[in-house]
Amino acid sequence: MTVDDAGELLTVQRAAYVGESMVYEQFLPPLHETLDEVRAVLARDDVTVLGQREDGRLLGAVRVMPTGEVARLCVVPDKQGAGLGTALLGAAIEAGGTWLFTGDRSAGNLRLYGKHGFVETRREPAPGHELVFLALQA
Repeated sequence: MTVDDAGELLTVQRAAYVGESMVYEQFLPPLHETLDEVRAVLARDDVTVLGQREDGRLLGAVRVMPTGEVARLCVVPDKQGAGLGTALLGAAIEAGGTWLFTGDRSAGNLRLYGKHGFVETRREPAPGHELVFLALQA
């Protein structure tokens, strides 16, 4: 993805994270990210941002950070459950993704990550919940 995709990516990200935000009863960091911040991420040479499109429409995306972190995996609400998250996570692993985190109330996310070989390594407290850190099992 390129800097020109920033607005569309931010729209998909926000739409995807609203449901998670309601589970946690707070605005999660992906909802606070600005257009300029997304542009800055897309401009970085050391971050891989992968997107999935259908008929030109961006349906989902994922980032792989230089540390191997899989970040901001998102799928538009009307396509969730159709395998796009699975495909994007697989692509992120192929691009070097080795670890990630999610909230302890995100049961669907935890199942998805487990199916791809991620195992819990630790938990950290966060306001109103815990962050669950997972690493790809070798």
